[in-house]
Amino acid sequence: MAWLVLVISGVLETVWAIALDRSSGFTRPGPTAVFGAALLLSMAGLGYALRTIPVGTGYAVWVGIGAIGTALTGMIALNEPASLPRILCLLLVLTGVIGLKYFH
Repeated sequence: MAWLVLVISGVLETVWAIALDRSSGFTRPGPTAVFGAALLLSMAGLGYALRTIPVGTGYAVWVGIGAIGTALTGMIALNEPASLPRILCLLLVLTGVIGLKYFH
């Protein structure tokens, strides 16, 4: 259960990162509200997962999922560059996240 909560919390990290960008410095109420809610839920989920998962592993996986999700969202939905080197680097991060799960 802790791993599922950790993955969902990592996805929520992507949500709050994108909402933070869209809030335009907290001047737009909708994205600012999404940012706040996603941030709270993401942190609560991380805290829950860290009851079972070691902090180094849990935090690294959480950040990795958030980073991959945010970068992919940027490339797919926000017209950020999607070069081969960027995609290869994201695959390296993904490999690290999977490795941390299996060598936990």
